[in-house]
Amino acid sequence: MYIEQGFKGLHELWRYAVGVIIIFFGWQVIGAGPLVLVLIAKAIESGEYPSDIAEISNLLGSNLFFFLALLTFVIGFLALYLTLKYVHGQSFISLSTSRKSIDWKRVIFTFFLWAAISGIFIGLDIFLSPEDYVYNFQPGPFLVLLLIALILIPIQTSFEEYFLRGYLMQGLGIAAKNRWVPLIGTSVFFGLLHIFNPEVAKIGYGVMVFYIGTGLFLGILTLMDEGLELALGFHAANNLTAALLVTAEWTAFQTNSIYKDISEPEIGWEVFAPVFIIYPVMLLILSKKYGWTNWKERLTGKVLPPGDLDDTLKI
Repeated sequence: MYIEQGFKGLHELWRYAVGVIIIFFGWQVIGAGPLVLVLIAKAIESGEYPSDIAEISNLLGSNLFFFLALLTFVIGFLALYLTLKYVHGQSFISLSTSRKSIDWKRVIFTFFLWAAISGIFIGLDIFLSPEDYVYNFQPGPFLVLLLIALILIPIQTSFEEYFLRGYLMQGLGIAAKNRWVPLIGTSVFFGLLHIFNPEVAKIGYGVMVFYIGTGLFLGILTLMDEGLELALGFHAANNLTAALLVTAEWTAFQTNSIYKDISEPEIGWEVFAPVFIIYPVMLLILSKKYGWTNWKERLTGKVLPPGDLDDTLKI
């Protein structure tokens, strides 16, 4: 069982409280330091003081801003790893999966599955609404973007998965002694982490349906498959396609992508279709492929220490 992997380390509640503080400090304070320092220096030099992400991107240049923004997650990942090792004495594998080792075939499968689906839907939207897009491809800047994205986006998405669907999922599960609390809790928290994204300010809070729904989908993947592998592949594919294929001035990713969306944003099918149509279909596909059963127990059942679990099974 995946959540029960947390019992392999020191799992007192205070350790998770300390761990969250350390991880957030590393991610949001130390990690943001280079971005803040470069931004201040550039603002003083130019006399321009940006007030939103689009203006910051224009001031620094989209590739430099993209690199510095993603660098925060590298520091966050390091803080998480050190917390796991020195606060909990827990192995990285036990945070990754209930299997003996990380199943990279699972990571690769969901990566290419979601990359293909995302690419098809983006291409279809460009084909059906060409007036909403401009061709933005510039070989030099795009190659720099590609290099940054291929190296840092998997770190960014993996940090979010290991922190939310890993560290917090196990911690909340051990504390609540069930699976439904960490499933709902990490899904809502995932949504709240995106509440200050420019998409929310531009489109409205209705877009939180997508973020919380995506968090719920990733949580279900993790609990049903007893590991992070499927969620890791999906998340990396989602953010890579977003960064490389289409950008807009009102999105969190300001990149030298192939296309630029110039339409006036609104809540439409792209917010609700994934949550209510595409994700359920993907769950069906993955459940057939990996033979998932006993959904109620895996998603809502009790979380017990290994000794208690063995006693329960004997009864």
